[in-house]
Amino acid sequence: MGCLLVGCVVALAGCGSKPKPEFVGTALDPPPAAPNFALHDERGNVVTMAANLGHPVVVAFLYTECPDVCPLIAQNLNQALKQQAAKDAGLTVVGISVDPRNDTRAAVAQYVEVHQLVSRFTYAIGSRAELLPVWQGYHVAVTPGASGTVTHSAFELLIDAKGRERAVYGSDVTAAQVLHDLAELSKGA
Repeated sequence: MGCLLVGCVVALAGCGSKPKPEFVGTALDPPPAAPNFALHDERGNVVTMAANLGHPVVVAFLYTECPDVCPLIAQNLNQALKQQAAKDAGLTVVGISVDPRNDTRAAVAQYVEVHQLVSRFTYAIGSRAELLPVWQGYHVAVTPGASGTVTHSAFELLIDAKGRERAVYGSDVTAAQVLHDLAELSKGA
């Protein structure tokens, strides 16, 4: 009888608990709250983190004239959005500018068109004064170069539906990694 009672207690201890997600990206535990911001897109629409609560979001830091990793990051995240569309998990991507001087509404509109970014990929822009607190809140280092290039932190964050930063990826993030971690989020956040 004692063994049966111990077995029941052990079995019940696991009831109701959800397994921790096993992310491909580096898990942030405990997950910090994602800082809110108010920027705008190339059409002038307001973009906020608060408006994205209720579904997962990937935040990336990009600039339109980037000669190396930014287009690859955008392409891979855009591919994740396209592949995930059939699953309807509600993922959005917010690319945040690190080049307020050159990331104008016209430049971003052209970037969105050239890279065929889907509608759930929002490119948020603003003045340096508007972007600086966002960069600081997300711990992004930004250093403008003399030749128009911008040296910046190149990472992406997976943010859950509750607005918590759950995983971080390097500049080599793939669609498969994001989709895997999105599935992990849905198992038990």
